[in-house]
Amino acid sequence: MVAWVCGAAAREVVPGEFIVKMKGRPSSVRSGQFLGKVASRASLKATFGKLNIHHLALQPGQNEQLFLQDIKNDPDVEYVEPNFIYHKADGVTTENRAYSLAEVQSLAAAAASTTTTSPTTGGATTTGATGASANNNGAVSAAGANYSQSHANTEIPQAWAAMSSASLDVPVVAVVDTGIDYNHAVFTSTGAIWTNPGEIPNNGIDDDGNGYVDDVIGWNFVDKTNTPFDDEEHGTHVSGIILGVTQNILATTLVPASIRIMPLKFLDSTGSGATSDAISAIYYAVNNGASVINNSWGGPDYSQGLHDALTYAYQHHVTIVSAAGNYGSDNDTNPLYPASLPIPSSISVAATDNYDALASFSNYGKQSVHMAAPGVAVMSTVPGNLFRYMSGTSMAAPFVAGLAALALREAPSLTGYQIGNMVINSGQNIAQLDGSILSGNRGDGYQLVIAAKAQGKATPLQPDYVASAPASADRAPATESTSKAGCGSVALIGKNFIRPNQPPPQTLMMILALSLLPLIVWQLLRRRTIENRRRFDRFVLNSEIRVRVGDRELVGQMNTISLGGASFHAADAMLENGGVVTLQIAGPDGQDQVQVEGRIVWNEANQAYGVQFEGAKLGALERIRSWSGGLRRI
Repeated sequence: MVAWVCGAAAREVVPGEFIVKMKGRPSSVRSGQFLGKVASRASLKATFGKLNIHHLALQPGQNEQLFLQDIKNDPDVEYVEPNFIYHKADGVTTENRAYSLAEVQSLAAAAASTTTTSPTTGGATTTGATGASANNNGAVSAAGANYSQSHANTEIPQAWAAMSSASLDVPVVAVVDTGIDYNHAVFTSTGAIWTNPGEIPNNGIDDDGNGYVDDVIGWNFVDKTNTPFDDEEHGTHVSGIILGVTQNILATTLVPASIRIMPLKFLDSTGSGATSDAISAIYYAVNNGASVINNSWGGPDYSQGLHDALTYAYQHHVTIVSAAGNYGSDNDTNPLYPASLPIPSSISVAATDNYDALASFSNYGKQSVHMAAPGVAVMSTVPGNLFRYMSGTSMAAPFVAGLAALALREAPSLTGYQIGNMVINSGQNIAQLDGSILSGNRGDGYQLVIAAKAQGKATPLQPDYVASAPASADRAPATESTSKAGCGSVALIGKNFIRPNQPPPQTLMMILALSLLPLIVWQLLRRRTIENRRRFDRFVLNSEIRVRVGDRELVGQMNTISLGGASFHAADAMLENGGVVTLQIAGPDGQDQVQVEGRIVWNEANQAYGVQFEGAKLGALERIRSWSGGLRRI
């Protein structure tokens, strides 16, 4: 790898490799003609047909700057960017000692017999939760109802007891990481590793025609083989956490898994991997049926190609879970990708300890980090039939991915957007997390299963979304009159690109609106004070919202509501302050609908638009009032 230099900043990239996206329809004639033009100067390493993206590598002896200049000037190219390097979440602490299965079972038994005082509930909490009852699918038994991988009050055994025994749905969680020791007894005994139903093992043929020969249990995108084995241990630990949310992996007798884990190796033995391989893994996961993708890795470099790949996952109703990072920094001002990508089904996860305090190493973000999960001294699997304690947001993210899998067992028809919101909203609100993360919630298994069972029949829905570079991304636009591109993107971004600090031209207002409305994030409003007291209580409500302005209709995500109005983020000049709009709001169950008119207002302090209800019909307000009984007040 080399450093990609941009002013004073240097970024890790694969030398001589680029991600290029074409304009127009995927697999178009223009795309083929472009590849023909560059064939003598660069080799094609991969094509992602449905994304209209190519991965190119310069031929030896080629001048990189001249090549980039020609790409930038090509009218058929939408963008070109370096092949950035990402890493497993840095700063993960590891206890040197590894434990055998017998040793961890002994530790789990000792934990089950002790109690701790939970600062969250203020009472005694039995860490083993041995009182959980069994259900008919065998996921919990009287002897195996303990959850001892971490000791926060996450109500995992209670979730197991509440799981529907009749569910035949088996969610697939793709672990995009260093690989998995798929020979570990925990995975072989439970049958948790995904197998490709369209592939015949070891016949040397790509039976299912997906471009990968004998990809029976996933793929190794580092070595380009069908053995995604973990040569680092990070991915195996992550996978044990995901499986452990759905069943007791430390039990004396292991029962068949109710989920499947898809091993996709893109990080090498040092925990590093290229954007191109991350895109390949995500593309593979979506095309082969994964419904959850776990990303316990990241970096500071924004990649439009990675953004497009994860947007493709969103369009296929996948829930995306990413580690917030382990730098103890604010992602609102120093974003980490992919956690900071504003994709509607994406969950950015901070780490907490056993007492629900934010871990000292964990990144945070009042606007960009959605929730928290246990990430300190988490016990899980490592290669060689062993177990180890690790800490990091890398451990917190897979806990949330496991929660998403639990929810999908109960509500398999819901979209990744709906599952993501359910996972976040069903968490326990932790006072000490308010102000550090968006929801102030730490994941809770039991409340999630109850919510998923209640909403299992809801209509699938999600807002439209276009992958646009966020304003926080460090990338300068390149236009027809621009000779240099930003460090994060070194080519034509599009001649109609709008700089974040400039108001959009009138002709582009609708395009920008449709691009940004689905990125709406929750706005945590200030708590009441004597000087600043709201007239109406405000509640968190994540649901679809349709905003009609004249003859236009914009679809987005609303996050808070009161009897007086609703608030959301939008771009400057997108909506006229004081203008009248009509809102159609979906209720908590995704089915009940209410329509109400209001007037656009601008909140300078919060830098957010809101809609103040005006002349709302009594019936509409009563329905909103009826919703609030099951919502969290802020």
